[in-house]
Amino acid sequence: MTNSYESPFCTRYASKEMQFSFSADKKFTTWRRLWVALARAEMKLGLPVTAEQVAELEAHIEDVDYAKAAEYEKKFRHDVMAHVHTYGDACPGAAGIIHLGATSCYVGDNTDVIIMRDAMQVVKRKLIKVISQLSVFADKYKAMPCLAYTHLQPAQLTTVGKRATLWCNELLMDLEDLDFQLGRLKLLGSKGTTGTQASFMELFHGDTDKIKELERLIAEEMGFDAVVPVSGQTYSRKVDFAVCQALAAIAQSAMKFGNDIRLLQSFKEIEEPFEKNQIGSSAMAYKRNPMRDERICSLARYVMCDVLNPAFTAGTQWFERTLDDSANKRISVAEAFLGIDAILNIMLNVTDPENGLVVYEKIIRRRVMAELPFMATENIMMDAVENGGDRQELHEKIRQLSMIAGKHVKQDGLDNDLCDLILAEPMFGMTKEKMDAIMKPENFIGRCPQQVDEFIANCVKPVLDANGVSDDVAEINV
Repeated sequence: MTNSYESPFCTRYASKEMQFSFSADKKFTTWRRLWVALARAEMKLGLPVTAEQVAELEAHIEDVDYAKAAEYEKKFRHDVMAHVHTYGDACPGAAGIIHLGATSCYVGDNTDVIIMRDAMQVVKRKLIKVISQLSVFADKYKAMPCLAYTHLQPAQLTTVGKRATLWCNELLMDLEDLDFQLGRLKLLGSKGTTGTQASFMELFHGDTDKIKELERLIAEEMGFDAVVPVSGQTYSRKVDFAVCQALAAIAQSAMKFGNDIRLLQSFKEIEEPFEKNQIGSSAMAYKRNPMRDERICSLARYVMCDVLNPAFTAGTQWFERTLDDSANKRISVAEAFLGIDAILNIMLNVTDPENGLVVYEKIIRRRVMAELPFMATENIMMDAVENGGDRQELHEKIRQLSMIAGKHVKQDGLDNDLCDLILAEPMFGMTKEKMDAIMKPENFIGRCPQQVDEFIANCVKPVLDANGVSDDVAEINV
């Protein structure tokens, strides 16, 4: 325990991998890589930068002296210049050419874009793995009948596996959105103080082709194929909003999944993993609370609300830039990623094919059979019509008998006896053998097994194949 605040994202929820994405080491070594890329490009394009200076900068990318940087920042009240001087002290031969022609956002904004790209790739890998695991679950239980609900009231039958495809399909939609954001992400480049590249016009004596080539070389070195076409000093803050919106979409799907599992666990149909020594309640020793899915829903709510931060930031930028974005975005963007990482870690655990969701087939069957007589009435009525009955009269009689059976269940606490009431009514001409043949849950699941097969083959498998899914996923906190 310490006497200062520690983010639960670091102490409880997010993986070390995602935490590193937003660490000081990641940020400031990326700043240095960008300074190296700038110097190398300027050297290639004829500015007074030597290969020895570039080599010296490269040799000191990792050894950031944070104590010295803090001293400089206290003196200058400027984080970028603090690190320029700290880097220069480590590279005295190159100190004079570090940050040549650049403004603070050259390292700050380009680094933010790089970090978002790398963090999105972590999210993507975990998201695809969750999709893969859910598809295994869907396939395993594609033919197991269970109650389907509208308005949280039993409606018809579906299957356990078919319901899982609904969760999986929404995550595929989220993956498509994430891929779109990754595909359109561009580096800011070297745009200068107000986006005009005036400093580089001075350095290159008005040679526009060299200025454009400078940006191309920097982007290539940092793993991008393009820079933004126009900007003020910063890249548009709508980029942060778009990325966080894609993360919030994952949170929506995760919350839907988590809430469904919480409800199913209340019905005692499906449970999330419960470990041998796990304690469900400090007071009620028998409890098996769905704490993992509750945590998914809790974190999802946070991420969904967090997307308002970059939305307001994007809308309140003044002209070419203002600094009221900085404090907000360094918290909100990072925590959106840390939150989604934590959510996906839990989903990976809950959907694990070996030790994940537990399905209680007998409870599911019992709950199905308690409601099936009501759902089978249309089939019973159609059978009676084929034997010469009047459809309208049969419908009215079934309505009357259903009300009686419903009263027996709700008011008297008895089992559903609708089938017995129908068997006792001569107008249906129903035999016990025929009733038993109708009253098989498998008769009421429509195309669920085929739908699951088609969904996995046509929607999931191409994604898994394209992304080379493996079992290699970073450490998971639950």
